[in-house]
Amino acid sequence: MNYEVSEKQGESIRIGLRELEEGIYEVTLDDAVVHVDAARSSRTVYSIIEDGKQFEAIVDEKGAHDFDVTVAGRLFHMEALDERTKLLSGAAASVAAGPQNVEAEMPGKVVKVNCGVGAEVAQDEGVLVIEAMKMENEIKSPIAGIVTEIEVSEGDTVEAGTPLFTVEPPAEAGS
Repeated sequence: MNYEVSEKQGESIRIGLRELEEGIYEVTLDDAVVHVDAARSSRTVYSIIEDGKQFEAIVDEKGAHDFDVTVAGRLFHMEALDERTKLLSGAAASVAAGPQNVEAEMPGKVVKVNCGVGAEVAQDEGVLVIEAMKMENEIKSPIAGIVTEIEVSEGDTVEAGTPLFTVEPPAEAGS
């Protein structure tokens, strides 16, 4: 999966991440390719070996795309956007009228459902969380509105394209 990672108010780089085997990753940083052995040693600490050098990275998630990373005593305030999120953030804010059906972008497991049918949600509010490739991905509402359908439950395994939930603008929720 490809990401654009930037230090807040700083330069951004394009990072590609591909797991070659359990714990072994090919990481592309702009045009450079490195291979790393990485393991999560606690909820926020990762042990990484790259080119024979071992170091720890402490990751403190600050939101869906924001996090702080401490490496060798240096603190970095980072933002990471996957390709889809980057495209959507740059797109015009025009959303089609009517119900918005949200589907899974990739295979994974539903680990949390944050609300139920009938819940009022804000645009970009997390509705559920899917774990994919050992990462938790918050699936957000594309519009402010009322959740009219939730088609998955915690523990469900989903494939890309699986319908997850539907949100309708408040004026149309009763029609």
